[in-house]
Amino acid sequence: MADWLQNPLSLFDIKGKSAVVTGATGAFGALAAQVLAGAGARVLLAGGNQVALEETQAACQALGAQTALVARRPESEEDASAIIAGAVQAFGAADILVVASGMNDVALINDLTPARFERVMLANVTGSWLMARAAAAQMKAQGGGKIVLTSSARGLLGHPAGYTAYCASKAAVDGITKALGCELGPHNITVNAIAPTVFRSPLTAWMFGDDEKAVATRKGFLARVPKGRLGEPEDLAGPLLFLASKASDFYTGHILYADGGYTAG
Repeated sequence: MADWLQNPLSLFDIKGKSAVVTGATGAFGALAAQVLAGAGARVLLAGGNQVALEETQAACQALGAQTALVARRPESEEDASAIIAGAVQAFGAADILVVASGMNDVALINDLTPARFERVMLANVTGSWLMARAAAAQMKAQGGGKIVLTSSARGLLGHPAGYTAYCASKAAVDGITKALGCELGPHNITVNAIAPTVFRSPLTAWMFGDDEKAVATRKGFLARVPKGRLGEPEDLAGPLLFLASKASDFYTGHILYADGGYTAG
């Protein structure tokens, strides 16, 4: 009998692993950091807002985790290298990378300037590529690792209300995920992406309300969601832990839709 069969949950064990989370000040980044911290990982938190970064750090430390901070966004090769180096310096390795940094800029195409479009692409696409590049070098040297990028249901589906930059950026993240899944697989590095639809966060809290606008918006959206509800933070926690752990060792180049079936129909 295989040893893991005596405790199948051991496949999800990340205790003592060194994790890097960019965008740790945002809704998904802060959640990801706390999920990994609560599961026993040591967490390097990266982000541009020092105050919010320290708030996430305090939440992770309250869960018993060792933490470190790098107050940078992955906007350049130097930024990405410094973030990964911070984890190596603090913890001796970079076993897990979660790229949760990014942005949206909603505007119809003739109202969206090229400069605004490029800012979205820099944050979502170039930032993901730079972080994956820096992490890959370290993970190759240490014999493997886990890279988790952040996509969206909008990487697969369009949107009528000014999402050209966001949809294009997330489709590009999907392409990076698949290409690096192929490229880095021989180096024992898995590359996957979580692609949420709307989930509860400070930015979307209004959609969960009872006022007329919220109810109408939610009703229209839920008509496409077989599960019949919007996403909750815990709906992202399980997929993240799976992709960050040994349980996903044979999974790479995948886009995991955390969407209640939204993209299935």
